[in-house]
Amino acid sequence: MRVEYAELTLQGGRENNQDRVSVAVAPDAALLIACDGMGGHADGERAAEIAQRTVLERFWHTPQPLLDPLGFLHLALGAAHASVVAVGAQLALEQRPRATCAVCIVQQNSAYWAHVGDSRVYHLRAARVRERTRDHSHVELLVREGVIGAGQVQNHPMRNFVESCLGGEALLPEMALSQRRPVLPGDVLLVCTDGFWANLDEALIGSAFVTLGLSLRDTLAALAAQALLNAGAGSDNTSVAALRFLE
Repeated sequence: MRVEYAELTLQGGRENNQDRVSVAVAPDAALLIACDGMGGHADGERAAEIAQRTVLERFWHTPQPLLDPLGFLHLALGAAHASVVAVGAQLALEQRPRATCAVCIVQQNSAYWAHVGDSRVYHLRAARVRERTRDHSHVELLVREGVIGAGQVQNHPMRNFVESCLGGEALLPEMALSQRRPVLPGDVLLVCTDGFWANLDEALIGSAFVTLGLSLRDTLAALAAQALLNAGAGSDNTSVAALRFLE
């Protein structure tokens, strides 16, 4: 499997960076992950770190190509949730660390993904967004029902109300898993936190990897810089990882 990949995280206007993002590439499979510690809860940064580490360790300790990619994603996110819950088990519920997470696996000309919360996975093809995940958030529900438009999400008063996450209560959170998605040469798989996608037009995310004529890493840098500029002084942590499938 031949791929090009890159990752980037920027602190933005926040006092610390609670995002964690990375790409793991083996000869027969690759994994992209983005985790976002929830700033309204204690130790969000630690929650993101634990979630990322748990998923990556499971990937590296599982033979590739993965026999059951969707089963792997379900179990890996469940294990990440349990690990984050354990860290906050002695705290009051409202103080327990939490994180959102998006994970994508690429292998055997196919992609599989899963997410919890409002970190996203994008599948890009021919300068367009072919598919993206749908957030576990109140504003995403409003967009789907036509109550608000996509352009109203960033400034909506319930913008940060996430309805599912890793950590908090012990009960397994709601998670969304894709079916197998065929991947063609030139396709880009991208995972990111809300500090990235919320401040960029979706058409720009889809087209930039073709129209800018830059390397994958430089394209991510240009998009992340634009996201911070659009967000202004109150910009969030902005993190993204991408993989271009070559053959």
